[in-house]
Amino acid sequence: MKHMARCPALVAILAISLIAEAALALLSMTADADEQPFLPKSVVSSTVPENGDVNPYGVAIVPAGFPSGGTIAPGDVLVSNFNNSDNLQGTGTTIIKLTPNGLVSPAGQATEFFKGSFPGLTTALGVLKRGFVLVGSVSTADGKFATIEAGPLLFLDRNGDVIPPSPFTMKLDGPWDLTIDDEFDHARVFVSNVLNGTVTRLDLAITPSTVTVNAATVIASGYTFQENDAALILGPTGLAYDPEDDVLFVSRTGSSGKGAIIFQDDHLRGPLALVFAPNGNLLTANGDAVNDDPTQPSEIVEFTRTGRFVRQFNVDAAEGGAFGIGLASLSKLVRFAFVNDNAVDLTVTDRKSRELPDD
Repeated sequence: MKHMARCPALVAILAISLIAEAALALLSMTADADEQPFLPKSVVSSTVPENGDVNPYGVAIVPAGFPSGGTIAPGDVLVSNFNNSDNLQGTGTTIIKLTPNGLVSPAGQATEFFKGSFPGLTTALGVLKRGFVLVGSVSTADGKFATIEAGPLLFLDRNGDVIPPSPFTMKLDGPWDLTIDDEFDHARVFVSNVLNGTVTRLDLAITPSTVTVNAATVIASGYTFQENDAALILGPTGLAYDPEDDVLFVSRTGSSGKGAIIFQDDHLRGPLALVFAPNGNLLTANGDAVNDDPTQPSEIVEFTRTGRFVRQFNVDAAEGGAFGIGLASLSKLVRFAFVNDNAVDLTVTDRKSRELPDD
């Protein structure tokens, strides 16, 4: 009888232990879910400021180590606008900024970093680590190719104010895109010129308060440039520089110009912006102005530097949406940003470095 009396008590204790273990397991699963969420860390925000500028072109991310005391900080995303509120090409005058803190800017409320008197701000948008922003201008009087003019390259401080050597035009003719080899107190800036099919290298000396252009040299020429109904003009655009091998990669739409072709196939449909991914591959945005395919619209394409296609994804269901791309490593975080010209917005996605897939 005494033995029989102990059994229910033992069973009851075991039952309580199992419930406790189940509760602990559930708490553990919840904690794991919090640490490894399913949803990506991403935000989609309008690029339209108060004045109504549209057609976002260039994208640049403020790098780590950028000095404080201005209106932009490391991780902020800058976007240059090419069109005005009437959607006339080559007439936009603003650069907007987005601080990816989870908050979205509705249309007409994007924060302005810069508003100037040189219209048609292009994908030639970049940031110097020591505290300056560069942006190119290619303008029109009425949005038409017949009135197109080469504007300057502007140098801005971290408050968005124009500084010398602006407006810079030496050896430039339509600064359409750029990439920077930044060594902090000096830098090389490579600029593609859409109105004469060349690439120019600028050698800069940089102090905390000044930027000086020590030399301007045309390093490549002969690239095709021509009028285009959809894109206004086609010519050499995206640039990506590999300092280890001292190689400059150029996205182009024609068959002429200096350099060896590394990638040419049907996945390219008017390549524009060009950046290196952390895995060493190249990313380019298709503008769909040539070789268009409505079943593969507005694609960002990934390929190796030896010319092997890797992957692509579209940013819009219609053609002509993909344009500017920005990518930066911020501590253990990789920030990837791209614009959609059709929706007039900016997508910013963050990934931990260890989450990056292998090539």
